[in-house]
Amino acid sequence: MLNQIVLMGRLTKDPEVRKVGEKQVSKGRFTLAVDRRFARRDGDQQTADFIGCVAFGRTAEFVEKYFRQGMRMVISGRIQT
Repeated sequence: MLNQIVLMGRLTKDPEVRKVGEKQVSKGRFTLAVDRRFARRDGDQQTADFIGCVAFGRTAEFVEKYFRQGMRMVISGRIQT
């Protein structure tokens, strides 16, 4: 698989899950704050990238049930821009 990514970060807020489409499939949205691997040269200030994520179906329901703001999670998936 060419388009694969693994991210580890903390949730910036509780996941939001809604039912969408004719079949009422669960769609969850959440944002991960992923720390940058290297420190900045101008100081010790740590920076992070904020990655918007989407999960569908049972995965979305799992995330909604077990994860809350500030919790660390590891996800794998693909990037779509």
